[in-house]
Amino acid sequence: MTRSELQEAVEKELKSLACKFEAGHYEQAIDDALRETGAAFPITNATLILWTKRRTKRHLFYMMLTESAYKFKFEQINLQMRFDHFWKLIQEEDKAFEVALTNELWWADIDPTQIFGHKVDAGFGYNEFGEDTTYSDDNLVAVSPSSTEVSTEE
Repeated sequence: MTRSELQEAVEKELKSLACKFEAGHYEQAIDDALRETGAAFPITNATLILWTKRRTKRHLFYMMLTESAYKFKFEQINLQMRFDHFWKLIQEEDKAFEVALTNELWWADIDPTQIFGHKVDAGFGYNEFGEDTTYSDDNLVAVSPSSTEVSTEE
């Protein structure tokens, strides 16, 4: 996904709110989202695309919140509800992002096998004739999932 595709997707999701923003607003929100997610264009990871898009919308909502803040009047209902709605949207987005950062393994580029460990077989081995080769030097203990990297350390 490119910057223009991301902006277009965000505009489609914002619907009528999209006309409230100028091109510079989108650029700033996208830049903020990229800094938060660590993404760079072009983005190919589907989950990273989702979170970059959500964080972009969150920053746009924050712009709307700050714009509405000076018009905020407590005793009248004119903009109080709009202010509350933007504030709730921002809080929900921040909460979901925090959960994603702490619970989703892809975010930290961690292979699940690094967390859950490996299974090491008992090492019993038999040849094609059914003879026990457990103590043979050729018998290798199966470790799964097997690593594709070859260690050069001894």
